Amino acid sequence: MKFAALTRLESNARRVGEIIGVFAKYGLADWLKGWNYSWIQDRIQSVDGQHIPDLKVEERVRLAFTELGTTFIKLGQVLSTRPDLVGPEIARELAHLQTAAPADPPDTVRARIEAEFDKPLSELFAQFEEVPLASASIAQVHLARLHSGEQVVVKVQHAGIADKIMPDLDILAGLAELAEKHASQIRNYQPVAVVRQFRRTLLRELDFTSERRNLDEFAEHFVQDDTVHFPRAYPQFSTRRVLTMERLDGILGTDSAALAASGADLNEFARRGANMYLQMIFRDAFYHSDPHPGNLMLMPDGVVGVLDCGMVGRLDEELAEGIDEMLMAVVTHNSGDLGEVILRLGSAPPATPRDQLRADLIDFVADYVGQSIQEMDLSGAVNSLFEIIRRYNITLPPPFSLLLRTLVELEGTAQQLSPEFSLAEVFRPFYATMVHRRLSVRRILGRLQHAYRDWERLVETLPRDLGDVLKRVRDGTFSVHLDLRHIDPVINRLVLGVMTSSLFVGSSLLWSMKAPPTIAGVSVFGGAGYLIAAYLGWRLLRAIKNSGDINSKK
Repeated sequence: MKFAALTRLESNARRVGEIIGVFAKYGLADWLKGWNYSWIQDRIQSVDGQHIPDLKVEERVRLAFTELGTTFIKLGQVLSTRPDLVGPEIARELAHLQTAAPADPPDTVRARIEAEFDKPLSELFAQFEEVPLASASIAQVHLARLHSGEQVVVKVQHAGIADKIMPDLDILAGLAELAEKHASQIRNYQPVAVVRQFRRTLLRELDFTSERRNLDEFAEHFVQDDTVHFPRAYPQFSTRRVLTMERLDGILGTDSAALAASGADLNEFARRGANMYLQMIFRDAFYHSDPHPGNLMLMPDGVVGVLDCGMVGRLDEELAEGIDEMLMAVVTHNSGDLGEVILRLGSAPPATPRDQLRADLIDFVADYVGQSIQEMDLSGAVNSLFEIIRRYNITLPPPFSLLLRTLVELEGTAQQLSPEFSLAEVFRPFYATMVHRRLSVRRILGRLQHAYRDWERLVETLPRDLGDVLKRVRDGTFSVHLDLRHIDPVINRLVLGVMTSSLFVGSSLLWSMKAPPTIAGVSVFGGAGYLIAAYLGWRLLRAIKNSGDINSKK
């Protein structure tokens, strides 16, 4: 792993130097100082790390990611959904990362589209606006009209964007491997797994066919709901790098002045949007995971239009049930159940102090005693819970963390649209449905069926397994293997201690007997043995002390 990580970094040395230089510029390269690689150390010292001393750490992280470009902006957006890893404060700051980027020239855009379809642009569109409506880090959007008359928007991937992203992904993989090896303060947060997940997410975002499938699935789920509208995708005018969608007519959620002047009931608009998201989560287990105001549009008759469906989340049965249990534990003030859910779904260090965690959760739950579901500050509760989870180095499954972060962002967006809005109030019927679903006869029978299948498999395999064990005992081939982890250093110190004491005793005998050769009446071998024993004893004491320091830090 060490060789592979360094190979990735050295093959992109110039870009690595730029990345480390930006981290150092914003005072974020301290975690690299413990790495015993002069090739990296030289780059850390190339820029003054105290250049921007007045900014908060969260702001410096955001500015560094912005300066490093597309890949790191996207990484920051992914980390903004992981408060359990980076903490709620950094997560909130990273959520403000902007993806605006310079647009490609018209000739480049035309060439990209014509290469994708192997047709002239005029055959595809009756009209195509060369000036883009918007340009983000991965793609830019143009207004167009089909020959059949429909008004559309065309999302075109920037030329060469994949060639820029792939080296950065290799560099991040190399840095993650080295961080997991050398940076103890980062190792607990599984950087290799985080980068692997980020790579999958970003490569999926580069493939517009994924977003087209998301649009189709969302539209199917809400086909009977007239208050929600997802843009229709045009498969015949879409590829992996070009996506053609229906153009929605309305006011973006970021245009506060236009929303206020529209005369629409903004509280009802916010309620419809929140209700849509809760249906996605608790009914469909498939949801739009980027609910900021720029992705919502007020359409005629108060219809909620949804844009940019590239970032989505899915919940499997186990996670969906975990979410249900967690929310019910908070509402019913059951700290014991809440702790069990967190430890069951999350990845906790072996030495996690469960009693102390339970005490913190009791204090957390006590803050909500006496509050009804309508009064509860849902985003405040989730952020407080993230603080506790991070304090104990518990890592949540990415889909679980993403969902909790989406709920927090959803409440903030809804209140931005309508300050008097309460997400918890909209959540009330979903909570009632959740309780009813957990107590339903169908669910109980389903769980009994799963349990029956598990017991049936056990009953089928147990006699065979027991018979195999008894046969091995009878044949004398039965053996027990003990996996004693971290015992090598203990044995090494034990052997060193025995050698030191033996050498000391032997040297004492040679000294007392004045065994030749002697100098000034002192046995040469006896004196040399004393010196070697003293050196070995010093090494042994230092090893024991270092081991104690490491354990105390843990």
